[in-house]
Amino acid sequence: MSVTPTLYKIVTEALWQEARQTGIFNGAGIDLKDGFIHLSTAAQVKQTAALHFAGQSGLLLVAIDGNGFGDRLIFEPSRGGDLFPHLYAELPLTAVLWEAALPLDDSGAHIFPELAP
Repeated sequence: MSVTPTLYKIVTEALWQEARQTGIFNGAGIDLKDGFIHLSTAAQVKQTAALHFAGQSGLLLVAIDGNGFGDRLIFEPSRGGDLFPHLYAELPLTAVLWEAALPLDDSGAHIFPELAP
């Protein structure tokens, strides 16, 4: 049996506040457009932030327990052929391990907490 690592989602505080109220995250605009929730591994999430959220404030990093999604979580080739986790379902907040603010440093790069692989 393989164990899925902790997965990560970068999301705006405003969008995450909506999820807190319902207990379910249905995805950001790009997720809804693509038909799945884009997630990242610990090794991928900093580059995801740099490419898609550069200089953006008001973000949260959400850590997700990747176990329990079964065949709804698929690792598919994406950026540079790397396999990225895509969740073809809504994300129940019961799968969230923790959330943390992603502040910006003086150069505009996000400051990440220590990440579990």
